[in-house]
Amino acid sequence: MIDALFNQPNYIAAKSMLDVSELRQQAIAANIANVETPGYKRLEVSKSFEAEFQRAISDGDEDGIRALRPSLVVDQAAVATSRDGNTVKLEDELLDLNTNFVEHALQTRLVNGSLLKLRLAITGKV
Repeated sequence: MIDALFNQPNYIAAKSMLDVSELRQQAIAANIANVETPGYKRLEVSKSFEAEFQRAISDGDEDGIRALRPSLVVDQAAVATSRDGNTVKLEDELLDLNTNFVEHALQTRLVNGSLLKLRLAITGKV
């Protein structure tokens, strides 16, 4: 029963997305902390990871989802807007921070829903 609950594709995907959300939060925090550091290059979660993750979800590939590991990379598309070479735009980071917060809240609810099912199965109460 418990294994079946924690091996559902939706649960695995939501749990993996929580990990990605946490890593994205680290990147955003580093970017904001270095907004005035000369030569600092903006960090982001690897675009290739996001594409592979979407493919694995659409294919229903549970093993593929489990095997994927997100990583931070330098944002090659970010362009310096000042002479110091820093590629961080504070407004964009604050927008990303808000978006990441909403995504994290949704993913937390999805994982929590699975845990509530377990609780209901054990106790008979919600």
